[in-house]
This record gives sequence, structure tokens and C-alpha cells, in this order.
Amino acid sequence: MIIANNFLFALGTVLGYVLELYIWIVIIRSLLTWVNADPRNPLVQFLVVLVDPVTRKIRRAMPFLRMGMVDISPLVLIFFLFFLKIFVVRTLIQLSM
Repeated sequence: MIIANNFLFALGTVLGYVLELYIWIVIIRSLLTWVNADPRNPLVQFLVVLVDPVTRKIRRAMPFLRMGMVDISPLVLIFFLFFLKIFVVRTLIQLSM
């Protein structure tokens, strides 16, 4: 039982860090769209590969999110990631107690 508890605690903790990192990646990618970054930059390409497929799915599922020239799908993604971080991570950590 102790091993299962420690595993759940470690899983919840690592998942929390991964979600936090991905939230920051989404924020950085959103900020780069405002400053017209060079699309040939390897860092920009890496961020595009990580974030754009997910935001594209959100845009397809909720076409009303595009308000004029402002795309709020990254904001929806960030809210969803915060929900996962609060609900799933806390649940895993509380199950380990």
C-alpha cells in the first residue's frame, strides 16, 4: 500500500509540473504571435509543434471562439490545463494520503 501511495503522489507531482510547464509554453507561444517572430527559428517551430495542434482542435470544436482578429483558443486551453492541474493532480495527491 505504501508503494501505491508513493506512486500516486509522485505521479500527481510530476503531472502538476508537466501541466505548469505546458501552460507556460502556451503563454509564450501566444506572446510570440503578437511580436511577429521569425517562423524559421527552431524555437518558434518547436513551440508551434507543441501548441498549434491542440489549439487547432479547440478552434474546430468551438468555432465561435474567434472574435474578430483575436483568437481566444489559447486562453481556453490554459483554463482547461488549470482545471486538469487542480482536479486531476489534487485527486492523485489526495488518493495517495
